[in-house]
Amino acid sequence: LAAENGHEAVVKLLFETGKINIGSKDWNGQTPLSWAAQKGCEAVVKLLLETGKVDVNSMDQNGQMPLSLAAENGHEAVVKLLLETGKVDVDSKDQNGRTPLSLAAENGHEVVAKLL
Repeated sequence: LAAENGHEAVVKLLFETGKINIGSKDWNGQTPLSWAAQKGCEAVVKLLLETGKVDVNSMDQNGQMPLSLAAENGHEAVVKLLLETGKVDVDSKDQNGRTPLSLAAENGHEVVAKLL
């Protein structure tokens, strides 16, 4: 919930305990990175990426990755951060055959579509 709601300070405190699994998935298969990307929580996404312990290509039950979720919701800064890792699969398809690019275009996010 801290990642989903953009509570960077709380996420940092949780990291410091050493007792959290930042790659854990919820009932829908979403990770903290997925939630932060979907909600556009740039600072939390950056923090999670800096750990080097997150799977940027982790898919939820709908086959969507953090990049797909950020693109679908028009979160340009988050899309940039994910692309900068050099590890993200920009051509991945969800269960409906949609790519991050098609999701951005479908939702009218022109700037994000150009990035992809």
